[in-house]
Amino acid sequence: MPLAWRNLVSNKRRLVRSSAGIGFAVLLMLVQLGFERAFFDASLAVIRQLDGDLFVLSATKYRFSAKDPFSRRTLYDAAGVRGVASARPLYGEWQGFLWKNPREDKIYLVQAFAFDPDQPVFRMPQVNAKREALKEADTVLVDRSARPFLGMASGALQTELARTEVRIVGTFSLGPDFASDGTVIMSDRTFARLAAGAGAGSEPPDPEVGIIMLSPGENIGAMQQALRAALPPSVVVMTRPELIAFESRFQAEVSSAGPIFAMGTVVGFIVGMLISYQIIYTDLSEQLPQYATLKGMGYDTAYLVQIVLAQAALSALAGYVPAWLLCLAVYWAIGTLALIPLHMTVGLTLLSLGLTLGMCLISAVLALRRVIAADPAEIF
Repeated sequence: MPLAWRNLVSNKRRLVRSSAGIGFAVLLMLVQLGFERAFFDASLAVIRQLDGDLFVLSATKYRFSAKDPFSRRTLYDAAGVRGVASARPLYGEWQGFLWKNPREDKIYLVQAFAFDPDQPVFRMPQVNAKREALKEADTVLVDRSARPFLGMASGALQTELARTEVRIVGTFSLGPDFASDGTVIMSDRTFARLAAGAGAGSEPPDPEVGIIMLSPGENIGAMQQALRAALPPSVVVMTRPELIAFESRFQAEVSSAGPIFAMGTVVGFIVGMLISYQIIYTDLSEQLPQYATLKGMGYDTAYLVQIVLAQAALSALAGYVPAWLLCLAVYWAIGTLALIPLHMTVGLTLLSLGLTLGMCLISAVLALRRVIAADPAEIF
């Protein structure tokens, strides 16, 4: 007889109450885990759109979006290494460019990237298709997925960037992150003019990132070692996974957002444990005569413990499934309103399910003393 299942469904009202309590804790954990994953995904969006095999950054750069350029001569040295097909500069600015909403004339801070139109550095087809248009002075591409108050998706063809009139010649889709509301991409010449406020003959500043493309058939690991030996110690050479890990490590260990979301998950787990413990303890108290009867009939303690743990696992699933379904709607609503990559994934599902089972089983173990200590002679 599936005793654990029968115990769970014997009282429908109690089942609904317990599922709602556990589901609340599950929803809290899922939202925190989802925000944490969205935070990382948004911060890595630009890195994942870079088109290169290896990447050169300043050795003192502590995060991708921190301004810390290195000398352009370093890329000339990199291009001279045998096996390197090209060494292309990427310029960036995260705190210096003010964008004027073309519809409302309000000023906002945006992040900006620039490259030589003859040396593409992005994987985005919309950007590469407009490389010729970017060769014209004071032309930019804007992120149509930026936050609406910037007006980048308004269809306007002209506005101000860094207090300079610019023409909008196209759009791309990237999306905001937790630090930047929108992104502008331009040519290196336009970037130099806007950054320095100088004339048309301004030379581009030093790059933030070097995009290294290797010749076909070259081994990435071997070329990374060769570039490290050829370039000065003031720069580092990273593979794509290393660059992603570098940025992820900063967000997880240094920035405040990562620990905040992790703490929220821990709080949800503790709340779930308290709720599930109270539910399981109450159930065991009400069913103690039945467990004592089983003991009197000869069933050993291990069998009774197995029933309690199975019932706890079923309670976890009963609370998890509706919470997971509700979280899909929550993710969609928040992702649509906040414009962040908030999605349910297989990894997120398995992690949250494991946490849910863990909190219910731990609570059951803590409450098991009632069953283990049950004495049929005393109860009856």
